[in-house]
Amino acid sequence: MRTAWILSLVVSPLLVLGSPPGSTIREGGIKIGTGRGTVPKSVNVGRGNSAVRIGEGSRLSNSTRQRSFPTTTTTTTTTTPTRFTPQSSVNNSGNNINITKLTVGMLVPYKSFGVREYTRAASSAISVLQRSTKGPRLGLFQRYDLRVKIAMQELTPSPTAILDSLCKEFLSLNVSAILYLMNYEQYGRSTASAQYFLQLAGYLGIPVIAWNADNSGLERRASQSSLQLQLAPSLEHQTAAMLSILERYKWHQFSVVTSQIAGHDDFIQAVRERISDMQDTFKFTILSAILVTEPHDLLELVNSESRVMLLYSTREEATHILTAAREYKITGENYVWVVTQSVIENLQTPSQFPVGMLGVHFDTSSESLVNEITTAIKVYAYGVEDFINDPKNANRSLNTQLSCEGVGESRWSTGDLFFKYLKNVSVETDHGKPNVEFTQDGVLKAAELKIMNLRPGVSKQLVWEEIGVWKSWEKEGLDIKDIVWPGNTHTPPQGVPEKFYLKITFLEEPPYINLAPPDPVTGKCLVDRGVHCRVAKDSDMVGMDFQSAQKNESLFQCCSGFCIDLLQKFSEEIGFTYELVRVEDGKWGTLENGKWNGLIADLVNRKTDMVMTSLMINSEREAVVDFTVPYMETGIAIIVAKRTGIISPTAFLEPFDTASWMLVGIVAIHAATVMILLFEWASPSGFDMKVNPSGAAQKLKNPSTNHRFSFCRTYWLVWAVLFQAAVHIDSPRGFTARFMTNVWALFAVVFLAIYTANLAAFMITREEFHEFSGVDDHRLAKPFSHKPMFKFGTVPWSHTDSTLAKYFKEMHSYMRAFNKSSVADGVEAVISGDLDAFIYDGTVLDYSVAQNEDCRLLTVGSWYAMTGYGLAFSRNSKYLQMFNKRLLDYRDNGDLERLRRYWMTGTCKPGREVQKSSDPLALEQFLSAFLLLMMGILLAAFLLLLEHLYFKYIRQHLAKSDDGGTCAIFSLSVGKSLTFRGAVYEAQDILRHHRCKDPICDTHLWKVKHELDMAKIRIRQLEKDLEAHGIKPTQTKRKSGNLGWWRGCLQSSDRHTPPEPMAMEAPHPLPPYFDSYIDAVEVARPRDMSRNHVVSTEYAETFLPTEIYRIPDDDATRTEIAEMETVL
Repeated sequence: MRTAWILSLVVSPLLVLGSPPGSTIREGGIKIGTGRGTVPKSVNVGRGNSAVRIGEGSRLSNSTRQRSFPTTTTTTTTTTPTRFTPQSSVNNSGNNINITKLTVGMLVPYKSFGVREYTRAASSAISVLQRSTKGPRLGLFQRYDLRVKIAMQELTPSPTAILDSLCKEFLSLNVSAILYLMNYEQYGRSTASAQYFLQLAGYLGIPVIAWNADNSGLERRASQSSLQLQLAPSLEHQTAAMLSILERYKWHQFSVVTSQIAGHDDFIQAVRERISDMQDTFKFTILSAILVTEPHDLLELVNSESRVMLLYSTREEATHILTAAREYKITGENYVWVVTQSVIENLQTPSQFPVGMLGVHFDTSSESLVNEITTAIKVYAYGVEDFINDPKNANRSLNTQLSCEGVGESRWSTGDLFFKYLKNVSVETDHGKPNVEFTQDGVLKAAELKIMNLRPGVSKQLVWEEIGVWKSWEKEGLDIKDIVWPGNTHTPPQGVPEKFYLKITFLEEPPYINLAPPDPVTGKCLVDRGVHCRVAKDSDMVGMDFQSAQKNESLFQCCSGFCIDLLQKFSEEIGFTYELVRVEDGKWGTLENGKWNGLIADLVNRKTDMVMTSLMINSEREAVVDFTVPYMETGIAIIVAKRTGIISPTAFLEPFDTASWMLVGIVAIHAATVMILLFEWASPSGFDMKVNPSGAAQKLKNPSTNHRFSFCRTYWLVWAVLFQAAVHIDSPRGFTARFMTNVWALFAVVFLAIYTANLAAFMITREEFHEFSGVDDHRLAKPFSHKPMFKFGTVPWSHTDSTLAKYFKEMHSYMRAFNKSSVADGVEAVISGDLDAFIYDGTVLDYSVAQNEDCRLLTVGSWYAMTGYGLAFSRNSKYLQMFNKRLLDYRDNGDLERLRRYWMTGTCKPGREVQKSSDPLALEQFLSAFLLLMMGILLAAFLLLLEHLYFKYIRQHLAKSDDGGTCAIFSLSVGKSLTFRGAVYEAQDILRHHRCKDPICDTHLWKVKHELDMAKIRIRQLEKDLEAHGIKPTQTKRKSGNLGWWRGCLQSSDRHTPPEPMAMEAPHPLPPYFDSYIDAVEVARPRDMSRNHVVSTEYAETFLPTEIYRIPDDDATRTEIAEMETVL
């Protein structure tokens, strides 16, 4: 049922539209298939279980049913096929062989007395195949009796007639293929009928070998999906031949003109595909593709630069098109029309066709059609031969078993397979031509077309004359003789418009247009200086000699740059001459008091044809002039200067962030200090838990036990190791503390390695500049909000100026005082420091940055008001489209990009690139090192002040409350300053550095010592005399004081041992003469009674009373102590 429904949809409209008056549709309809066959996936139909009738659903009046119409005339070969049953025949050897009848259908144009001619051609072709001596003999004639069923069809058959011919003449005879040969070229009803017949055959799965004169009008998609082989030259062959004519005469640009002829879209697509295939050898440009439905549609050609037109239409439509073209004067000697086969048809020439037309043509006469019958039968026979020779097809039959009466299958299942064999055949031809072969789409591979020229004949009437041949299989396939060109000339047209004149106005702005003086002698511009351009006003040129004026640089300059190169490219390819004139008022074009000035005013007043410079496109300008597509994008940017910066005062801290420095300075250093001091404290051989030898005498003999480690000395050790300072340090005694010190040293190595590796990256010169985010930065948009205010400006009466005036009124009013007359002045002001920033077009500022010799400029922030540069024309200018087309082509093929790179690239980058130079560093560039040294000196001076304050004001108060032990834990120096023994140690250093170094001084010192001893003896003698007279000296008090001093020394030497009575004794037995001298010594010794006589353990065991110095074993020590006491 689905099959019937689809066929009814296809046939029903054609039954109404396609039946001519007087035609009759037979009652009963047509039955096709029972649904038992399979349908390929490409056909969206299913299988049915019942017969399908086509034609019963039509609702026509009885009068219509009773009308008669000319049916297709049919004829058969001498052996009329009736039934397809195997019959016996006898071959030459007398053996009985079963030969099956094999029928092929052939549909040809209706022609009176044409049956005999067609039959003769078919019989001749079969006879040639049977008697062929070229190559192996065909084996199909040993198995099949090949017969041809011929049916003739009129020019415009009705859909019913087409169905009758298909069902009654072909399906009833089980034809395995249909030869469809038609030379009708009406491209209307005839093309539709051919399309309908081919679609029906494809639906039934029957291969068709076609030769259609109007095959260009067939739908390409349908023909590609159907089982069709096309022997006639295709639409692709015609377009290739036409473009080969254009290639021969170097016509690169053309337009395509079509009517609403069938296949007009396919023609345009075929042209585009052929251009794409040829782009590596020859570049074409389609200026326009025009579908003509009304004569005024050709106005697009009038306003374009097209001089070569490809025309695809019927002959009747071409007559109307060319008549209108003649009225629009686009058929003269400068215009070439190249037409297709559909326009030429049967070589009859309408009077409206202009002389000099060119066209492609293949023979569509009846004789040519008859000759193609032989080729079609050969293709069929070779396909059958390949089919039966394939062992896979042993069980497959070439009988379709299709019927329109509901008997048999709805589609021939073997048809698709058989079509593949037909498509892969290779049929030899005569006259050295390539074999007949087909592409995968069923199109003929090799085709030959005639090149025709419309020229005056013998009777001076225009006739189509063959002037050459195009052969698709040859590389140089075009062979052309002499041609009569349009206008009866013998030289080909240029294919492009004649040169026209344009007055072009400009305003200089590097790098788009640069001005330079011409050569003062010759008045010519050098190669790198471009072309002459007039900078004088029109009034100044009145009465001037042009040649002499060009040598005057006040009148003429040499223009070069991006726009000049682009203009010369336009001039060469479009073909025009031009004069470059500078705008008189030197303004870009803005509204001033309601009127346009500058470049835009010249266009509005039509004083110029075109403006070419770096003219920005905006909505106000677009309202009064026409712009091309942008040739470069731009926006409003800001340029600033780089100032030579200095290294930051904190550059030495920047290798690490704040958190890292806090971790090292507060955590790591303090933790290491505390742990080293703690391990030294807790170590048995360390600070306070060391194993001491008993007795003060052992302490005297073992000076190493005097060691003590304080918190500040631990700090000193940690800092010295961290910075690897070459200073004297006290090392801890305990093993654990020393191990911890080594761990800290390892940390210091890693830390310094990381620090120094990153320090070089920060100890470099930094370039400072004003970093604005864009035009809308608040420091620019609201200039009075920042102190001090920035100085910035732009060029007045420019696009940038008008944009800022519109959107940033406060900013525009402020910057008016800083505006500059040109970009060069503004950039120079930024370099010199007169301006902090300059605002202008982004690409122009990028060029200024790139060309700066010192690379001291850069653009900052994002671009504002993005737009583009374009060429400007007066309203409705006829030149706009041709320039637009060229600009798009230049953008696609990269010409604009190449010009941009050439003119915009410089030595410097517009971005924030790090400057690389080998210049020596100045003092200010590494000032941070000196700042660090200065900070250290100031800190040291502050510590010196604290030291003086301590000794003058703090020490005497601290000595009253501390005996030196507690402070010594924090700092040995503070502890020493609080004890008498510390003062002795200081005196010892003084004596060591101030001891006499000559014999005279030593003699004098011995004399003083002798006098001191004698004075002591005298004092002792006086004390005895006093005792003799009953006056007893206070010896207890004196001895107690002396022992108290000694006891203090013992207590200070070993503070963790509780004082006991026995511990008050001296570590050595006193000599016998001790008592006789001790009181005198105590009396004579000067004392600082404000001091606490508890001292550091570092010196406690070393110093004893004066009498101990008289021990013979310690003479050197006694001498030192005596000298110190002398000083004290």
